[in-house]
Amino acid sequence: MLIIISIVFVLGYLAIALEHPLKVNKGASALLLAVVCWTIYALSSPDNHAVVEQLQHHLGSIAEIIFFLLGAMTIVELIATHNGFSIITQSITTTSKRKLLWIICFITFFLSAILDNLTTAIVMVTLVQKMLHHRNDRLLFSSMIVIAANAGGAWSPIGDVTTTMLWIGNQISTLNIIKELFLPSLLCLIVPLLYQSRLISGTFERANQDKPNELEAGGQLILILGVLGLLFVPIFKTITHLPPYMGMLGSVGVLWTVTELMHHGKEDRTHLRIYHALTRIDVPSTLFFLGILLAVSCLESIGQLNALATWLDTTVGNKEIIVTLLGALSAIVDNVPLTAAVQGMYSLDIYPTDHKIWEMLAYAVGTGGSMLIIGSAAGVVVMGMENISFGWYMRKIAFTAMLGYLAGIATYLAIFALLGH
Repeated sequence: MLIIISIVFVLGYLAIALEHPLKVNKGASALLLAVVCWTIYALSSPDNHAVVEQLQHHLGSIAEIIFFLLGAMTIVELIATHNGFSIITQSITTTSKRKLLWIICFITFFLSAILDNLTTAIVMVTLVQKMLHHRNDRLLFSSMIVIAANAGGAWSPIGDVTTTMLWIGNQISTLNIIKELFLPSLLCLIVPLLYQSRLISGTFERANQDKPNELEAGGQLILILGVLGLLFVPIFKTITHLPPYMGMLGSVGVLWTVTELMHHGKEDRTHLRIYHALTRIDVPSTLFFLGILLAVSCLESIGQLNALATWLDTTVGNKEIIVTLLGALSAIVDNVPLTAAVQGMYSLDIYPTDHKIWEMLAYAVGTGGSMLIIGSAAGVVVMGMENISFGWYMRKIAFTAMLGYLAGIATYLAIFALLGH
């Protein structure tokens, strides 16, 4: 049974990785993978009741992540439908390419910590497309946005789905992850910025001279409430000790109520109501998370992840090296199942909340994916938006991203050694 499930998982993962050549959405592959793995486990086990209990246990934890993501996506879409992000476009007036690169990347870095790296990447690349004429400039800016978005998402419990998974799983806490990873994540951005700044110069003319998108009715209020709602979630968890998705659902409820009262009876504002925002949520990605997390939980239930942890400890030994390699691996292997696997490999009893291994993991899998354009959700989306080729990114950006990744790792280890905790 163990060998069969492992083989099925590898084949299923290949189907996910080869999503574009196979022309099958990775969500479909992930759902089929989860069902097949658990079916084999159930049919092979002498105690079906125990298998069902394990599945229900894992599903409860996974559901917390899914509900959290759905709530966050809803809030972000409500802000987007009200053109709330146009405030960013209107506030940038520089015509220097180098200065614009730093401004764009720092806005991305901090915005992704609040929204999430995927949404922020979409917003900022759309902004760049409206500002820059030349394709080569847009390719560079868009690629740096990927690095900035992933770096910004790593130090926030709501900035990246993998960090959120660790937060919900109690491997990390809000204030500690911000305190420990802010500086390493910042260096992960600044080093690539310094490297690329020497290669870029001159000025630009805005590609879109038309009147910028104006805020829709109530747009400023929705932007403020949306951002406050997202920031409220960690505070809610700290005060009540309830799961994060409860705070997120509460924030959605507030925005839903406000938009209903604001736009009720106004036929020309139907596109601003939550029903329209819900149609724009990335449901396929949510189902992918559900499928892959269920599949990984099956490997945990049959003991394969514990066996992998033992093998890594025996073969490599040094957990700092192991986590660093896992971060590099996340440039090839999707960081969601990678994080889920490590959560199953190492117990909270041995490695408690805010242990060094969890802090390093949050940084490594969050930023390591920047080394390849296919290594993160933000990278894949930007790849599609600007038609960035794998080869171009590999030649022009991969080394830059690697410098940032290693600088962040070195910064974290240096701080850890100096503070001696």
